[in-house]
Amino acid sequence: MTTQRAKGPFAVKLAPLAMEPGAVTGRMSIDKTFEGDLTGTSVGQMLAFQTADKTSGGYVAIEQVTGTLHGRRGAFFLQHFATMDRGAPSMNIIVVPGSGTGELEGLKGKLTIEIAAGGAHSYVLDYELP
Repeated sequence: MTTQRAKGPFAVKLAPLAMEPGAVTGRMSIDKTFEGDLTGTSVGQMLAFQTADKTSGGYVAIEQVTGTLHGRRGAFFLQHFATMDRGAPSMNIIVVPGSGTGELEGLKGKLTIEIAAGGAHSYVLDYELP
């Protein structure tokens, strides 16, 4: 299989969700709209923790993306694992193996999020399809 690259901008809306009493983590809903080589939407949930000084923390998330990737229609799940260590970020976002449906069945890949100085978000998805 040959690795392909999809990229473009996306908009994200995060909204707080209810937590258990005494919880030390935050829980958010994720709603995204993708443009560019991947067009569509996603919905998901995030669990996050941030230190009091806001320089360190981490989050995990799962989101379901539904749309068209380079002309192929379907859906797939993304799994996020990210940390910040005294301001230094580390992020790993992968396509959940076996989660692709429709014309995206068999999709494998890794997504990178880029945030511009003004706050605009974009993605780069390096992927393989059978």
